[in-house]
Amino acid sequence: MTASPIAAVRLVAAGLAFAFAGAAGAQDTLKIGEINSYKALPQNLVPYRQGWLLAQEEINAAGGINGRKMETIFRDDNANPGDAVRVAEELITREKVELISGVTLSHVGVALTDFARQRKVFFMASGPLSDKVVWDNGNRYTYRLRSGTYALAASVVPEAAKLKKKRWAVIYPNYEYGQAAVAAFKENLKKLQPDVEFVAEQSPPLGKVDAGAVVQAIADAKPDAIFNVLFGSDLTKLAREGKTRGLFEGREVVSLLTGEPEYLDPLKDETPNGWIVTGYPWYGIQTPEHKAFFLAYHGKYKDYPRLGSVVGYTMIKSVAAGIEKAKSTETPKLIAAFKGLQVDSPFGKISYRAEDHQSTMGAFVGKTKNDNGKGVMVDYTYFDGAKFQPSAADVKKSRAAD
Repeated sequence: MTASPIAAVRLVAAGLAFAFAGAAGAQDTLKIGEINSYKALPQNLVPYRQGWLLAQEEINAAGGINGRKMETIFRDDNANPGDAVRVAEELITREKVELISGVTLSHVGVALTDFARQRKVFFMASGPLSDKVVWDNGNRYTYRLRSGTYALAASVVPEAAKLKKKRWAVIYPNYEYGQAAVAAFKENLKKLQPDVEFVAEQSPPLGKVDAGAVVQAIADAKPDAIFNVLFGSDLTKLAREGKTRGLFEGREVVSLLTGEPEYLDPLKDETPNGWIVTGYPWYGIQTPEHKAFFLAYHGKYKDYPRLGSVVGYTMIKSVAAGIEKAKSTETPKLIAAFKGLQVDSPFGKISYRAEDHQSTMGAFVGKTKNDNGKGVMVDYTYFDGAKFQPSAADVKKSRAAD
């Protein structure tokens, strides 16, 4: 049986309408590429992704951005700069994402910062702590959310100076983040305490600390205080071995990141008392914006948030706010829109500085406490990241790549 000409026309028209509807649906999806070390850092990045997806769900439920629903394509960088660059290229050329985002490890962040400059693509960095991302290697295409090593180190220095300890030892993972954090700590502490001495330095490879050897070397130097930058499993080994050998008895310790639940929780009954740390005391933050975030996160995942949860949540909220302000995902318009952009976060309102594209997201500084076998932060204060950033004049000197 042969269809009539009119029926045939109607069939073709229906087919074209379906095809156009499919194309329109695809066009209405706003694709974001997200690159991170999911396999290498699950304790950080499972909560990070959960926070991200919670915010994306909220954004889409409210109608999306400029009428478009958001979709994120997640990729693993294998904690390797080369793999991160390869994945970024694939996301742009094959997946047609409209910007790239993410990264936790500093050396990976530096590599993608350079990739963004070369490919002229917008890169929203979440957590690489190396300040090369926004200063030495900073460029017009790259913005960053988390405070970097300089701001984190500077935030604990006033408390370190109050200890009035002259002889310090430093322990750090021997890669970009650890090296930069120690350099910033030394620089800032010497400003407040010119007679300070650094009598020992241990820099094991990331993830491969020989804790016994490190503890013995530090003990032999007889420091008055210790500045530690190890995290993850390296931190756990250091805390255990240091406690066993009595390294921390009668010595003050200042330790970056240790108060974050990602690193404090695994210590359990080996949590030291009285370390000065940066972290995230989710159980004690009573601001309205944090309460709303906590209830939404706990309601969805039946778990408490980690710092990664806050970072992931604020990341996609920042991306959405930037696109909404730009009314476009074109790179030049995004660059312009993010300058001075204000975003609501679980820590309150933050903004992205025009001079270096660094956000003003701050950090909590407090002390560790072993609370019946569980590590918590006490005596903590939130420090606005804007107070620990360099001046616009200093930034201009450092951003040679811009």
